[in-house]
Amino acid sequence: MEIEPGTLYLVATPIGNLGDITLRALETLRGVDFVASEDTRKTGRLLKHFDIDRPQLAFHEHNERQSAAGIVKLLGEGRTVALVTDAGTPGISDPGFVVVREVLAHQAQGEPVKVTMIPGATALVMALVLSGLPVHSFTFRGFPPRKSGQRRHFLEVDQESPHTLVFYESPYRLIAFLEDALAVLGDRAVAVANDLTKLYEDVRRGRLSTLIDELRRETLRGEYIVVIAAAGTSGEEES
Repeated sequence: MEIEPGTLYLVATPIGNLGDITLRALETLRGVDFVASEDTRKTGRLLKHFDIDRPQLAFHEHNERQSAAGIVKLLGEGRTVALVTDAGTPGISDPGFVVVREVLAHQAQGEPVKVTMIPGATALVMALVLSGLPVHSFTFRGFPPRKSGQRRHFLEVDQESPHTLVFYESPYRLIAFLEDALAVLGDRAVAVANDLTKLYEDVRRGRLSTLIDELRRETLRGEYIVVIAAAGTSGEEES
């Protein structure tokens, strides 16, 4: 694989099992001049595991705009940069959008900079497919607001949506989110996924009320993906 000068590579990384990294991702990480990382420590462990020695640049939500400008400057000098987040696909509830827009803006002005992507794992797609809910049409809503009132308003937007709904949530707010979803959306079919691709991968399926009762009795860890059936469906495909 040839690394093109002046190019930003958005590189998807494993969401759990390191064996899920792609060959193109490894080739890219070995070939670029710099690796821009959401967390340099986590990325450092990934690079070390695959015996890759590349200098890292810190790129996270708190310095995204400033770092984006620095990355574009490097690209303009003909250097190459791979952008990775802690896990999964850059830009999906992770940093990435700002630098993509910045590169495209400079490209539109005639500067010799480009952006492309090395695809790979995305937790929301895996959770959706494993949920057992219809997958032909879905809406990804990312992380809900932290406060209950704002969260309920957020859920009301999709109250009548004909699409399967997908959310990310932290272990600290999962139960509260499910309770608000029950109050706003009703007792719909739901799947809650955790530790995908890892040793203790877990996907719970049932009704919102049932899963709330189950999860209240457990210690919650890690990031969760919640998949909720569309309005007016049983959560099953129509025959």
